[in-house]
Amino acid sequence: MLVDFAQPVKRVAVGLSEIAEATAINPNEIMVNGKQPGQTSLIVWNASGDRQFFNITVRRSIFEVNDRLDAIRRELAAELPGQSVKVSSENGAIFLRGTVKDLNSSERAVQIASTALTTKSEGVQNGVPKAGASGGVVNLLYVDVPAPEKQILLKVRFASIDRSKAKSLGANLFDLGAGNAAGGITTGQFTSPVITGGSSSTGSGVSSSGYTATFSNELNGLFYFPGLKAGADLQALETNGVAEVLAEPNLVAANGQQASFLAGGEYPFPVAQGGSGGTSITVQWKEYGVRLTFIPTITPRGTIRLQVSPEVSSLDTADSVEVDGYEVPALTVRRVKTEAELANGQTMVIGGLLDNRETESFSKVPFLGDIPVLGKFFQSMSRSRTNTELIVSITPELIDPIPAGVAPPELKYPVKFMKPNSDVPMHQPDGAVAPQPVPPTSMPIEKLIESMKPQKSLENDDSNKSAPSSN
Repeated sequence: MLVDFAQPVKRVAVGLSEIAEATAINPNEIMVNGKQPGQTSLIVWNASGDRQFFNITVRRSIFEVNDRLDAIRRELAAELPGQSVKVSSENGAIFLRGTVKDLNSSERAVQIASTALTTKSEGVQNGVPKAGASGGVVNLLYVDVPAPEKQILLKVRFASIDRSKAKSLGANLFDLGAGNAAGGITTGQFTSPVITGGSSSTGSGVSSSGYTATFSNELNGLFYFPGLKAGADLQALETNGVAEVLAEPNLVAANGQQASFLAGGEYPFPVAQGGSGGTSITVQWKEYGVRLTFIPTITPRGTIRLQVSPEVSSLDTADSVEVDGYEVPALTVRRVKTEAELANGQTMVIGGLLDNRETESFSKVPFLGDIPVLGKFFQSMSRSRTNTELIVSITPELIDPIPAGVAPPELKYPVKFMKPNSDVPMHQPDGAVAPQPVPPTSMPIEKLIESMKPQKSLENDDSNKSAPSSN
């Protein structure tokens, strides 16, 4: 636009140079050129020092806007065939209205419409509409309500077999007055009898010549020769044991949602805490048993990606510790944590453990244990072997809920359960049928996205329950 002035122009200034620019053609004429849509101000000083203020508004040509909208409509028709998407423009913003079939179609429509905004000040930065910009793409599309997603059933099998074999051999020799002396010889593996003066008042000892041999732990062999006033306490045992554990937890979860399962219990774990009033004991509860935690995700390929963590734990009293007078058992834990991708119904072994251990100890009395044949009485030996096998397999399956009107599976009880209080089955009053809600065919995109967000976890924050008690 060419602006004429009655007096010669001395100086000009434009507020936002990216919106417009002013150029002096001659002392009485200024050419104002619009550079991009927007608003700014123009100040002009004449030769006498007076100032004039102008408001400048730059708009796109209606023909340019229509050309851009027509180009967007053509791209939308080619990319989203059969879907009704209307495009309009107002104050530099592009509005999208209509109905698309899914969220991907909505995102593509926004990306195509964003190509009409070429500069950052128009509401787009790196191809993405800027938040809070006056221009940009306003998504007012509706999305067809998707069909219910498939649920994922995860079948997990724990197979654990523990075999143990132990063998022990040892002897304690004792003398009750032979040669006017009393005493004993032991290899130290088993508790030796206690030799005291006097006769035995209980049945757990042997007396002779004023001496008594008292046994605190009776082994499986005891030989005493009254004429020799001597005897031997022997142990020769061999044990075999087999323990087998098989668990098959099954758990159903929605796509992308975490599910967990625990079949076991909790045991109190005392923790000593110091304070100004002294030491106090706080009881924390630790979980144990068969646990399963997993997050399934259905991929676009139709497979199921699993983040799975199965665990088997049990109380171990053999490795227990004592905390301030409380005996605290240990935990034997077998845990697998991995991520795998399987097709519907496929099975994969995600954990396998073969553990073979052998422990052997041998002790003897110096010199006496080296005597041929008789030296065996002055030797002790113990040997133990353990063999552990653990296998964990998983099988994911896509399932649907049991349809309405179909009887759910009934549990088979070993004995008949208690009789109900009433013989009248549960039903709708007056025989009326409960109306079924009619789902909408489409909804605003922001409402659909909000409904797909993960729900808040049901787990409580006080998973480690504690109850303080005085020491």
